[in-house]
Amino acid sequence: MSKIQTLLPKVLKNKIFSRLFLAQSISLLGDSLTWVALALTSYEISPKNSGVILGTVLTIRVIAFILFAPIAGTFADRFDRKKILYISHFSRMILVGSLPFAHSEWHIYIVVFLLNMFNAFFTPAYRSVIPAITSKDEYRHAVGLSAATYQILGILGPGIAGFFALWFGPRDIFFIDAVSFIAAALLIISVPTASLSKKLNNKGGNTENKMNSNSPWNDVFKGMKLLFSKRAINYAIFIEFISALAGSQILVNSIGLIKNTMKLHDDSYGLIMGLFAAGAATAALISGIIDKSKTRRYSLLTGGLLISIAVIPANYAGFNTLLILWIIAGLGQSLANIPSETLIGELIPANDQGKVYGAHYAISHLWWAIGYPIAGYLGSNHSDFNFLIAGLSAFILTLAGTLLFVKNNNHKTS
Repeated sequence: MSKIQTLLPKVLKNKIFSRLFLAQSISLLGDSLTWVALALTSYEISPKNSGVILGTVLTIRVIAFILFAPIAGTFADRFDRKKILYISHFSRMILVGSLPFAHSEWHIYIVVFLLNMFNAFFTPAYRSVIPAITSKDEYRHAVGLSAATYQILGILGPGIAGFFALWFGPRDIFFIDAVSFIAAALLIISVPTASLSKKLNNKGGNTENKMNSNSPWNDVFKGMKLLFSKRAINYAIFIEFISALAGSQILVNSIGLIKNTMKLHDDSYGLIMGLFAAGAATAALISGIIDKSKTRRYSLLTGGLLISIAVIPANYAGFNTLLILWIIAGLGQSLANIPSETLIGELIPANDQGKVYGAHYAISHLWWAIGYPIAGYLGSNHSDFNFLIAGLSAFILTLAGTLLFVKNNNHKTS
């Protein structure tokens, strides 16, 4: 525990990272407010079809990431990453500011698509900046801290949004989110351009006068090629698929398990999902400390096994047991997902990281786009043993993928 207490403040003493981290945290809190406000606004627009509207919104969100993240990643390598970060924030501020005036589901669909298009530009740029502005010792902890903050705000955000909805009404929450984007953008602008550019240049990063002569589409294909060129990253991406397969069961079918099978109420559902997020936040904070290996094989294997094993008995567990299982699943989720980001930062050249992060962002969301409908099908047609099927499948795939990775590694080194 003392290691965590000493290392995390050290990361935050990096002034450039701390400002960008604070900007990301404010933005993530604003996103949490927006999703709650979207749920309430969807119900206002169509009480009977609010579930359909939200399901469509989630689908549009994933589609936007898959479509735009690869090309957005090439922009992070071609243009000033700082400008990409604050322009994407100001653009989302304008879009969110229009949502209080939404009176049709099509308005919501269009705005959500555009919001996540700009989010697809923001994320690869942000991720590719972190390894450039942190030292080797700070980097894993910076990634872990960012991931943990995402999980923590996922727990706290809906509660804060509920408080604002009570006092201001659901539509006014969108204005609060718009203000959060302005605050985050101003924090990014406050980062000295010369200081950021110097750090990027020292690590082989991009500047606008150092632009690649290749076409953006060539860079998209290069990003995909580089992403799958490293065996360690391939294994991490495979384990991310396992995490999405099991994790989508948790996100899609926990509500049915709690309310239909266990006959419990909304507060019970909120509790287990909060513990799932708490487990993920805990693992994110310690992930950079527990596995120092170059390939992160131990973290990845542990993460894949934990989330698989936690899901297997869920159909037959009591509520108290389920609380423990979902904490374990949250631990597994982070251990399975975080290594790919740190591996890209450590194995891919700095001037190519934007395009590779963009490719990875698209692929990781593609896994969830596959996992969600599988979870929906199993939940609708095999609700008595849907978690068992998904958990066993994820467990077998984790073992098979790990054996294949180890075998290939042994062949390579022999």
